[in-house]
Amino acid sequence: MKIELVNNSTSNCNETSITSVAQFALIESGIHPDSELSIQIVTEEIMSELHMKWMNLPGPTDVLSFPMDEMKPNSATSGPGIVGDLVLCPSYAEKNGKQTLEKELELLTVHGVLHLLGYDHEEENEEVVMFALQEEILKKWRLLL
Repeated sequence: MKIELVNNSTSNCNETSITSVAQFALIESGIHPDSELSIQIVTEEIMSELHMKWMNLPGPTDVLSFPMDEMKPNSATSGPGIVGDLVLCPSYAEKNGKQTLEKELELLTVHGVLHLLGYDHEEENEEVVMFALQEEILKKWRLLL
């Protein structure tokens, strides 16, 4: 899996754990191992601009996902592709998280990857599925550490 991570924020993030959990989530979801993912870590100002531009919502948020090749879970047999772009805002996540920043960013990374793969939580039944899968992936990944 090719994962490019760029930290354009002033936050000191554990980039290794972010990359590792993203890769694990993609592999667990059956994405071709030669696929690509881009992760950007940004300031609240940059996140606010992206949030307004793409979601028409004011202010920052903790994670945004921009799918590229519309890859779906268990699509490894269809070959590699560009999964998309994931944008994380650690300073905002730190304010709203209920755990350490490192664990919050790991959770947000998996959450964002699932969005890239077509999962959503607009409806209650979708939320139950997505959040259960998110917790399952994080649990399995943490057992490997």
